[in-house]
Amino acid sequence: MDDQTKNLILAFALSLAVIMGWFALFPPPEPQPGETVSQSELLPPPSAESNVDGEATLAEPAPETARIVIDTPRLSGSIAVTGGRFDDMQLRDYQETVEDDSDLVHLLNPNGGDRHAYYALFGWTPRGGLTYEQVPGPSTPWQQVGDNALTLDTPVTLRWDNGAGLIFNRTIRVDDNYMFTVEQTVENTTDAAVSLDPYSILAQHGTPQDMQNYYISHEGLVQMTDGALLEADYKDMVDYTVDQRERIPTQATEVTNNAWIGFTSKYFMASLVGMPGQPATAVAQYVPGADIYQASLRQPTVTIAPGETAGASSMLFTGAKVFDILSAYEETGVERFTDSIDWGWFFFLTRPIFRVLNFYHGVIGNMGWAILALTLTLKALLLPLAWKSYVSMARMKELQPEMTKIKERAGEDRQKLQQEMMALYRDRKVNPAAGCLPILLQIPIFFSLYKVIFNTIELRHAHWFWVFDDLSAPDPTSLYNFFGLLPWAAPETGSMLATVFLGVLPLLFGLSMWFQMRLNPAPADPMQQTIFNWMPFVFMFVMGGFASGLLMYWIGNNIITFIQQYSIMTAHGSRPDLFGNIKSSFKKPKAANSDKAPKGGKAK
Repeated sequence: MDDQTKNLILAFALSLAVIMGWFALFPPPEPQPGETVSQSELLPPPSAESNVDGEATLAEPAPETARIVIDTPRLSGSIAVTGGRFDDMQLRDYQETVEDDSDLVHLLNPNGGDRHAYYALFGWTPRGGLTYEQVPGPSTPWQQVGDNALTLDTPVTLRWDNGAGLIFNRTIRVDDNYMFTVEQTVENTTDAAVSLDPYSILAQHGTPQDMQNYYISHEGLVQMTDGALLEADYKDMVDYTVDQRERIPTQATEVTNNAWIGFTSKYFMASLVGMPGQPATAVAQYVPGADIYQASLRQPTVTIAPGETAGASSMLFTGAKVFDILSAYEETGVERFTDSIDWGWFFFLTRPIFRVLNFYHGVIGNMGWAILALTLTLKALLLPLAWKSYVSMARMKELQPEMTKIKERAGEDRQKLQQEMMALYRDRKVNPAAGCLPILLQIPIFFSLYKVIFNTIELRHAHWFWVFDDLSAPDPTSLYNFFGLLPWAAPETGSMLATVFLGVLPLLFGLSMWFQMRLNPAPADPMQQTIFNWMPFVFMFVMGGFASGLLMYWIGNNIITFIQQYSIMTAHGSRPDLFGNIKSSFKKPKAANSDKAPKGGKAK
């Protein structure tokens, strides 16, 4: 490996170490919990005849009310009959932690409770001579038709008579995953036509208490309108409010065919979904006085003639961002639903990498071994480039005697040295930069895999073996208690002790990296020698807090790279002097010889 190649590798490694070290030592600040409110304004989406400066309805703390039980294989919870609110939703497949007695993940919660208030409402915006008191709102006293729970086989129906000739009905169905269908109808028993705008609202009081606020994962508003995806964090929504005293600006997007809008965390999402192929208006709002974040869908105006019944339908998704489930909804017309997963800038790599990983998981049944299978696949795809790289390194090693002679002839004449070196490379058909290409290709692959392991719920609480019960979390083992053999707990993840007392995977990572680097002789420059000797140990501590799944990939990558490089260079007559390089790495780097002879002379 020539000095140019070593310098490139060194620059990449140091840059990567700085980036990882910065985010490990200085993570973004934790968000402050939202202000607690007991009574807040909840703004209905604007209609053609009203704006957000007009009359608003009230989002009172959820009153004591009858509730309709939700009981499906994936969901449990209830719907408040008063207001018809979706404000109590748990995900049966997911727990808050890996502990057996951990609570289920709560996605929606009522206003005024102990948890972060987060709920969905459906209703009508009045037009013409109608008022908000004549249409259902957040406090409407609905009556359930029957007394059954909401299950896969038994939908529920709510009914409300406004006492002024309009009878409102709402029928709610749920599928075997996470999607509700809400059909709203109005029976007009008056002698005049009426017009109303159906809408649905998702409201959050303040920012989520468990928001992680990491740069690599989007949390906040996510919206798709006619194929265009919009992501905005909670701060973006606040900044959009230009004047809190007079009016609340509304960011509205007209939709021709397909729309969905909601709020996403790293793994879970609640989203309002328009019926595929139907127009709508997506609205994103922030209510500063009450600290409420809203996402809304307004559907086209419905006009009901006297004696007639008409209505509209929409959907509500409340669940985990499981790729296969989102893909199934895409096949039914919910456009780009899988893009609610944050694939990042390298989405053209992240998505295929995840698809392969998900395939191996389906075949093997264990995400840990699936990651190792993915590592083998990626190394196999890069093998032709790696082959050329290691062959080039072997040929560069063969040229070392001639390169030494050129350096002696050129002396201090850098221009002559470069000219003769380039001539030598050209005559022997050797590309000195060929060894760098596989390293450069590893950069986007590494960050794409990091994105997959960090953001996809398939890795959350994914078991490998032994104590590795969550491949999206750091290594749970620690030198502090000798990997569980001593009778005290390991340091808490993220603490300074956890950073110092590493686990099994960071140690294996550092060891595998150290052996891989010993395939090449140490650089001649003493400073570079010191950096190369210590680099594996620096990376070992920097990577110690990263996800276990990512460390597994990197360990496997190091081992396979070691085998490839040793085998290919040996096959071309340039067997790496592994033991000699290991021995020399323990020697103190020698200072460069300053007693150089002048050009044409002899050294002392």
